[in-house]
Amino acid sequence: MRTRAELALIGVTIIWGTTFVMVKNALLEVSTILFLTMRFGLAAVVLAAIYWNKLNRRGIRPSILAGALLFAAYVFQTMGLELTTPSKSAFLTGLSIPLVPLASSIVYRIVPRLAEALGVVVASFGMALMTLPEGSLASWGMNRGDILTTGCAVAFAFHMIVVARYAPVVGFETVAVGQAVTAALLGLLTAGWMEPMRFHMSPLVALAVAITGLLATALAFTTMAWAQKHTTATRSALIFALEPVVAWITAWILTGETLSMRARLGAGLILGGVLLVEFRPETKRRAGTSLN
Repeated sequence: MRTRAELALIGVTIIWGTTFVMVKNALLEVSTILFLTMRFGLAAVVLAAIYWNKLNRRGIRPSILAGALLFAAYVFQTMGLELTTPSKSAFLTGLSIPLVPLASSIVYRIVPRLAEALGVVVASFGMALMTLPEGSLASWGMNRGDILTTGCAVAFAFHMIVVARYAPVVGFETVAVGQAVTAALLGLLTAGWMEPMRFHMSPLVALAVAITGLLATALAFTTMAWAQKHTTATRSALIFALEPVVAWITAWILTGETLSMRARLGAGLILGGVLLVEFRPETKRRAGTSLN
């Protein structure tokens, strides 16, 4: 079952990576928070219609927490991107990979296995090579945008931990619906306050909302909540590290974008970090310690 769950997470990563170019183009015609509101709103309506009879009242609070963390992550990422470079944004967002096992060990006192720890280190180094320009580390400095983007990584990390902790307890259906509804409501409350409203309905925007709402949100986050009943947050974070690799492959196919040899090495290390863990199946842990 763990293998099926992690294959499903790879599918989610492919969906996220292949929608990057479409979302980037759609955001030229609609403000970010408004786009997120429509995306999560569509997902919330669809998921509520499907899982209404399976919702668990005990899952309301953790689902709200998951939704708030998810919305915060997207907002921090967007606001940070306006004040920093895309390469640093990609790298700092990727810090959620090492933050997941660190936060899990602090919150739930679960220490990652050696293979997981090595996989995290290798994938994080690969993320740096793939996203940061050569020589950028020598002149590294933190500005307001970098701090906001780091907040995105923290929010994403804790979101994965919360979903992994509560989905097996209250049901993945409740977590999926609750977090989508929460994110949509937060978007409605902040859309006109956090940024100027900008909206031009076009076929591209409609298609982007439909695909991200149905596939990249409703399907993806439901799959994520289900899959994390059968694997750990650390292994999930490693799999999600593949997203920039998938995004580059998509951009290469659609626009002909190429990577430098250094970035290709980084992509290979990300893949290697994931495979390092996948080829060393975890053994069963004692009862009460399998959730992280």
